[in-house]
Amino acid sequence: MTLAVVLVSPKTPGNIGSAARAMLNMGAKDLRLVAPRCNHLDSGAVAMAVHAADLLRGATIYPTLREALADRDLSVGTSARIRSDLPQPQHPAQIRPFVRAATAPALVFGPEESGLTNADLEQCQMTVRIPTGDYASLNLAQAVLLVCYEFLQGQDEPLDRTRKTATREEMEAMYGHLHDTMHLIGYTDAVRARHTLRLWRALLDRALMNSAESRLFRGLLRQVQWKVEDAAKRGTTEPRPGQEVEAQSQD
Repeated sequence: MTLAVVLVSPKTPGNIGSAARAMLNMGAKDLRLVAPRCNHLDSGAVAMAVHAADLLRGATIYPTLREALADRDLSVGTSARIRSDLPQPQHPAQIRPFVRAATAPALVFGPEESGLTNADLEQCQMTVRIPTGDYASLNLAQAVLLVCYEFLQGQDEPLDRTRKTATREEMEAMYGHLHDTMHLIGYTDAVRARHTLRLWRALLDRALMNSAESRLFRGLLRQVQWKVEDAAKRGTTEPRPGQEVEAQSQD
């Protein structure tokens, strides 16, 4: 298991350097930066990284979160806020078994001043909440250190699951396909589409599909699309001759 730490739009070099140091302390070495608002190789970042300077220099820059997660098979967002139509934040211990069983998990942190947006969390199968006291104000490096510790400390324990799930790119492509199909059949409209798709995401992400299962689901969507488009061309919703389902005999 190789845990990637993804920082979305980090603001200050020192925070990135400190996060790299926290990662190295816990054994995580894959740092990914999404649209950073500063130079991650600034002297301040390198100074705060201390012995993790090489990890910092090896960080990969991505323009979007989707691209940063494309090769991951599990993505875990960080947030303490509850959204009604997104996965509810869970204690790290509840999520740890899923992270450890994944081949390529990712841990996603939002901008220092605002955290992850709803659009960011849509791309995460699970959300982790760091339990704190009444004063809940952790800086980015502290959050990285604590969650990496929770997810990596038990790595020598026997695994309960060995299932390899689909990559996030495969799942995002499936959700795009589902979105188009829902519009095609009138299942939802432009106003309700995002909320409806979030509910479907939550349901299907819980299934932890593998690649073959995501392709199977898309095969069903392709058949639905073909059927609707074929019927529209012929001006009917009746089955094409030769495709009728055999009626059950009645007494």
